[in-house]
Amino acid sequence: MLDTVFNTRAMEFFPQTAEPAVRLHLLVVDADAAVRSACAEIAASLGYAAESTGDIGQARGLLRGQAADILLINLPNGSNQGVELIAEIKLLYPDISVIAMTSSGSVNAAVEAMRCGASDYLTKPFAMDELSTVLDRAAQSHMTDTATRQLRERLRLSEGLGAMIGRSPEMEKIYRILSKVAQSAHPVLILGESGTGKELVARTIHAYGPNAAKPFLPVDCGSLVPTLIESELFGYVKGAFTGANHSKDGLLVSAEGGTVFLDEIGELSLDMQAKLLRALQEREVRPVGATHRVPIKARIVAATNRDLAGMVEKGGFRKDLFYRLNVVNLRLPPLRDRREDIPLLAAHFLDGISRENGRKFTLSDEVLRTMMHYDWPGNVRELQNSIERACALSSGPVIHLGDLPTQLQQQGLEARRAAAGSESEGSECAPQVKTLAELEREAILGAIRTLRGDKLQAARLLGIGKTTLYRKLKEYGIADPMQEG
Repeated sequence: MLDTVFNTRAMEFFPQTAEPAVRLHLLVVDADAAVRSACAEIAASLGYAAESTGDIGQARGLLRGQAADILLINLPNGSNQGVELIAEIKLLYPDISVIAMTSSGSVNAAVEAMRCGASDYLTKPFAMDELSTVLDRAAQSHMTDTATRQLRERLRLSEGLGAMIGRSPEMEKIYRILSKVAQSAHPVLILGESGTGKELVARTIHAYGPNAAKPFLPVDCGSLVPTLIESELFGYVKGAFTGANHSKDGLLVSAEGGTVFLDEIGELSLDMQAKLLRALQEREVRPVGATHRVPIKARIVAATNRDLAGMVEKGGFRKDLFYRLNVVNLRLPPLRDRREDIPLLAAHFLDGISRENGRKFTLSDEVLRTMMHYDWPGNVRELQNSIERACALSSGPVIHLGDLPTQLQQQGLEARRAAAGSESEGSECAPQVKTLAELEREAILGAIRTLRGDKLQAARLLGIGKTTLYRKLKEYGIADPMQEG
């Protein structure tokens, strides 16, 4: 019976793979005792902790007692029990990777299993190398998903890196890539508009990598002249230039296995690009003014908001350096492409401000709507600055439209006019009666204009307190009533 399922001779010649660093738990479910025993035995030889059962009910009990990492389940012809168990498992234990086994005549069952959440399938009869390959794929997927969840949770709990916030599909993709990249030593090129958080991502890659205890050394390539960048990166010897009273190691040397972050790499001159390329290729540098070379051991993470590929085509950036840096490419999405993350980011920034000064702030519904529709050319940095400014200007716990920067106020006012226009279009035959709120607004603005901007006298004339008048102006989103049309 066994040789109808496995090519048993493959066991004699197929090389055994190394055991996983973490023993993954495999549960085999198949009514055929020979099949499940063989699967469990082979999985154990590959380093898995394997259990098996031929009963669906017992499988449910085993999963409740100790959830498996991988489930290998047979789908018998003419029965939906296996498919139902897969659907149930993915609902209760979404982290389990499921592999379906089917006979050659039940491909439809495999398709249904994949639809219910199975990640892979095997068609009987199959050889040992097929089983090993499928198990390896499931293990890699499980480990990657686990690392991604752990990284996301650690980012959420970390004060220093907490601004990496988001649940949008774009951010989920970033988390998955980071969970892999952080554990390697390959160069990483981070692309994205200004304000998207490129340095934050670079620090995350370093902080969750194997050399997190080593230094993280950022260099702004756009703010230093080429000679200073060279001495910063490569170091210099005493007397190399005026003011060099002592020798100094460059950042590529002093990183000592840590990370050197080259921000705005696209601003480097072609001459400096050539020197950096040589240093990265030869893993050594020659300090300015020195005749000797010094070995380096540093991970390079570079970032830019420029189109490096376009610069390569136009000759503004060396092609060989581009490919040297672009081993792993990470493109950060602009905030306008992940608007669903705006409320989460806003809440995070408000919480930080509240902890700093002991005052609790919240956003009015109109402010949140305005933020969701604004395009944020400055991305997350602009959002953070706007919220900090609004909190500084707000006189109460609720932030209103008038507390926001001018460009956001304009966005909110345009939304108001558009809403008012759509309402009037929908009721052309209705009598043009102004609401009390509109009459109140006209009365307040009219009084201030009549008194040439004297808000205190206007409040007295209207019979309201000056605090009420200022609050009303803030609700209207008006900073200067004298300039309102």
